[in-house]
Amino acid sequence: MARADEYLAWRTHLADLSDAELEARFWELVDEIVDPLVDLARTHTSPSIERSVLMRMGVDSLTCNAVVNEVDKRGLLGHGAGHVVLHCAQQWDVDVRAAAARLAAGEGWDLVDQKWGGRDDA
Repeated sequence: MARADEYLAWRTHLADLSDAELEARFWELVDEIVDPLVDLARTHTSPSIERSVLMRMGVDSLTCNAVVNEVDKRGLLGHGAGHVVLHCAQQWDVDVRAAAARLAAGEGWDLVDQKWGGRDDA
C-alpha cells in the first residue's frame, strides 16, 4: 500500500521562509498554545494548590498557610504563592524557605506590593 506523502503539500506555506522566519513562526505558535494555559492557571488555582506548591519548594505547612493566606488576601493567588516567595528570595538573596518564613512573619510585603501592587492582572 503506497502512502500519499501529504507532508509536501502541508509544508508549501513554509517553503519560502528563512530560518529566522521559521523560528519566529514557531514561537508565535508556541505562544498561541501556551497563553491559554497560563490564563487557565491564573484563574483556576486555589489556596490548597498554592500551599502544595510551597510545600514542594521545601516550606513547612504552617509557613505555607500563613503565606498563602496573605497572598490570597492581597488578590495575588493567580500569580502563584511560589512566585511571590521566589521573588522575595531573589530580592533578599536567601533560599525560599527563609523568604517564606520572613513573609509569614509579616516582613517583605512591601516588595510584593512594589512588584504586583495588589493587582491580579500584572
